[in-house]
Amino acid sequence: MVTNDCIAMNGNKFVKTEEEFIKKHHKHDVKENQCSSSLVKHIKAPVHLVWSLVRRFDQPQKYKPFVSKCVLQGDLQIGSVREVNVKSGLPATTSKERLEYLDDDEHILRMKIVGGDHRLKNYSSIVTAHPEVIDGRPGTLVIESFVVDVPEGNTKDETCYFVEALIKCNLKSLADVSERLAIQDRTEPIERM
Repeated sequence: MVTNDCIAMNGNKFVKTEEEFIKKHHKHDVKENQCSSSLVKHIKAPVHLVWSLVRRFDQPQKYKPFVSKCVLQGDLQIGSVREVNVKSGLPATTSKERLEYLDDDEHILRMKIVGGDHRLKNYSSIVTAHPEVIDGRPGTLVIESFVVDVPEGNTKDETCYFVEALIKCNLKSLADVSERLAIQDRTEPIERM
């Protein structure tokens, strides 16, 4: 799901479309037996607040509703591996995931699944957060893209639909948690020059 909304900051000095952000930050080498997609969510909370949740590779349960527990092996740094326990109701109980890239200035996180008892083989995702203005207040455009192998017995459409449904749920939860925190923070409206 990609739309052509614009992001305007500093009196329209900087305007990028979602499509441009995807082209710049969400590059995946998609092979014949894989599917890929990008999903977009506009969140009514400032980017620093949203990013504070997304960047916590060691605590995905803060906003991902299907994660019951996460144990990070070692320190939080590129190459770190986390063991995630998944809540019942999904066709998995564990996932082993590696942090591939983390950029706090550009708000980019890339991870790869390296094990677990599920069918998401060769899965990797990129999450980016971009400041925007929503209803005159600081907001955040979050884009999550992925690539994954299509399991034997499934089609590309079925696989993409399943992964997209999980990501949509995670992004909705991220928006709910972030917006609740933003209300508590009482973020001030942006003044237009």
